[in-house]
Amino acid sequence: MPDVIKPDLDVLFCGINPGLWSAAVGHHFARPGNRFWKVLQLAGFSSELLGAEDDRRLLELGVGVTNLVPRSSAAAAELGRDELRAGGRRLVRTVSRYRPRFVAVLGMGAFRTAFDRPRATIGEQLELLRGARVWLLPNPSGLQARYQLDDLAAAFAELRAAVTESRTPRGRSSQP
Repeated sequence: MPDVIKPDLDVLFCGINPGLWSAAVGHHFARPGNRFWKVLQLAGFSSELLGAEDDRRLLELGVGVTNLVPRSSAAAAELGRDELRAGGRRLVRTVSRYRPRFVAVLGMGAFRTAFDRPRATIGEQLELLRGARVWLLPNPSGLQARYQLDDLAAAFAELRAAVTESRTPRGRSSQP
């Protein structure tokens, strides 16, 4: 599955890995029931409801998408610790190359394993990743029932507010 990415994005969203349906159709977050697209609109990243077939349009909004692990699977639980750790190293290389201002990893368990941060919680992380501010967000998969749509939208909106604030003269710089 190709990344949707270009240099100097506001936000690079990082999923865990492509699901089987997404890999089959060649678009990120394509499985019916995935709430990523609805949450982007609710959180203010897009003014209209986009769909998986619109994933390249994210670049116009200053947003991109990648995955920790490129291998598709029916469920993220099929991924091993070594794959997730290698995915963390892959993400570091991607961020070094493309220099997004923010990186948002979608999935707490995957983030904790990939970056050896067993106590990481949802929200902004203390560490920068190659100069990018790091956010941990809930996985928007419809299979992730713990977070309802309103919860997801609120978490994504916090990131959106930080992105907007960082553009103002009083906002924090995203550079180390």
